[in-house]
Amino acid sequence: MRFSTLPQWLEWQEKLHFTEIDPGLARIGQVWEKMQGQTHLPFKVVTIAGTNGKGSSVAMTSSILMAAGYRTGTYTSPHLLAYNERIAINGTPCSDEQICASFARIDQARGDISLTYFEFATLAAADIFRQQEIDIAVLEVGMGGRLDAVNLFDADVALITPIGLDHTAWLGDTREKIAYEKAGIIRAQTPVVCSESEPPHTLIDYANSLEAPIYKAGMAYRYSPLTADTWSWQSTDKEAMVLPYPALVGDYQLQNAAAVIQVCYLLREQGMLIDDSAISDGLKNVVLAGRFQEIRHEDITIILDVTHNQQGAENLQRLLSERNSTGNTYAVLAMLKDKDCQAVTQILQKDIAHWFFAGLDGSRGMDAQSIAAKTMQDAGQENFSCHTTVIEAYEQALLHVQAGDRVLVFGSFHTVEAVMRVLPEFQNRHTMTAE
Repeated sequence: MRFSTLPQWLEWQEKLHFTEIDPGLARIGQVWEKMQGQTHLPFKVVTIAGTNGKGSSVAMTSSILMAAGYRTGTYTSPHLLAYNERIAINGTPCSDEQICASFARIDQARGDISLTYFEFATLAAADIFRQQEIDIAVLEVGMGGRLDAVNLFDADVALITPIGLDHTAWLGDTREKIAYEKAGIIRAQTPVVCSESEPPHTLIDYANSLEAPIYKAGMAYRYSPLTADTWSWQSTDKEAMVLPYPALVGDYQLQNAAAVIQVCYLLREQGMLIDDSAISDGLKNVVLAGRFQEIRHEDITIILDVTHNQQGAENLQRLLSERNSTGNTYAVLAMLKDKDCQAVTQILQKDIAHWFFAGLDGSRGMDAQSIAAKTMQDAGQENFSCHTTVIEAYEQALLHVQAGDRVLVFGSFHTVEAVMRVLPEFQNRHTMTAE
């Protein structure tokens, strides 16, 4: 084995490939073939792509599958506190030993083929799930779909969540171009669920070209709120069922949950036993960190949210308005260079009393001054300050708050992670260096 600890493996992987992002399936496919792996895995696969709602959809799908008694693997990215979160079985992150052993197998198989950090993780997930003989895997696409490493593996059901403008340098600058990349996870004559009622035509055209059945919101299935605690879901061949709201904050989670239920019914058609009680229990018990996660400290509220694009900011703004806070909201914002910080701040401007901009480390991180220049200075705004790190910004925000106020920490997984590490609620968790 090349290394004995997980941090050693990860540090080496970060520098192995000449670039951090390198879309394409040729290299990873060659390595998987050398590991005697088939692209159709020996267990059921649900692949989830989209711009917003992927993490929530993975969490709800896996929660329902576990409630139905299936040994369920999940592959997600990025992580918040520990790399191990990316590869989990029945909600429990895989151990350092399991991941290191898989990395060693991948390293031996690859020979002189170079892999990215993300490609190593994707192969490790498939390898571990195969070793552990799971029943079903729920795989989250990292970026796009067509050329993403996750797309090496064939999905039994594909789910495409709402599509917005993100990663435009890689995926294109229109919804139609981005949707075509997302549609790459669809397989011939294999069902695809669209959580949008009007997805871009490029997605529909691609699915039709493969004769893949399309299940669109508003057509194949419908949903609507009933009471403060319940909502209904029905499909063209299923009578309306009354369900509890998912245990994730935000009315927009109904859109995600409705699509997930359609996925579960398609899995039932493929032979899986997922009854209505498992769906109900899965929704009630779903857990996902960093999505409008509220933590109360004495008389103030800390809100953690990984939102980093316009569509996510619109959802966040609705949630802030619905909460009817009596105090001010102070924002700690740090983002990556390829994100549209101007669109995000414009949506939230009226809700924020003061912005505490912070820088993020690494080649992809944006510094606080750049955020300010793009969002505030040209508009003549003065309710902001710039700080070197997220923690400095967060500490300054705490100096401003009074009883009833809120501190919103958002803009990136890295931003949320930094504050999580200093909150008492997360001090006992196993931690690892973030990507």
